[in-house]
Amino acid sequence: MRELTAERAPRKSPGRNRNFTPMPRLAVPISEVLVVADCWQAEPEAEAVVERAIAAAAATVDADVGGAELAVMLTDDSGIRTLNGNWRGIDKPTNVLSFPALQPTGPAGPDEAPRMLGDIAIAYQTTRQEADDEQKPFDHHLSHLAIHGFLHLIGYDHEKDDDAEAMEALERRILAQLGIPDPYADRERMD
Repeated sequence: MRELTAERAPRKSPGRNRNFTPMPRLAVPISEVLVVADCWQAEPEAEAVVERAIAAAAATVDADVGGAELAVMLTDDSGIRTLNGNWRGIDKPTNVLSFPALQPTGPAGPDEAPRMLGDIAIAYQTTRQEADDEQKPFDHHLSHLAIHGFLHLIGYDHEKDDDAEAMEALERRILAQLGIPDPYADRERMD
């Protein structure tokens, strides 16, 4: 397995400059994106979009996720409906589900496997419909859902108003770093 890293700034070769100090590298989780539904073939960049979004989120949050692992399953509405029914008792599809892994207690031993953050599932049809309904680029909405799912894996939630506001503010900040507009802006104009 490889460890992905995000850099704060491009590295320059030190050459003859003895005052060169490399920028610190921020470790990000190792993510595996699994495409399990043929409908995702319509979005050939989906895996790269998800990986970029998770790397941006990991570089922004104040959480130790370096070297940890997570899996993202790109599925369809049928697959996510099954997951939603089995795990949440809700018999309908949704856009994204997160399944945080139980974290081990005690110190890690030298031979232990990498820490698992958990799994994220994203449904194509629901994601596509929401992007179309909200007139936003598909990759922007997919990025938002990947970030949202990742934040759930590391402990964020939106059950209470204060928690929702904090999570949404963090999502906005991460998305802005990716050049993606505020996904909540239209909702706030309607309030």
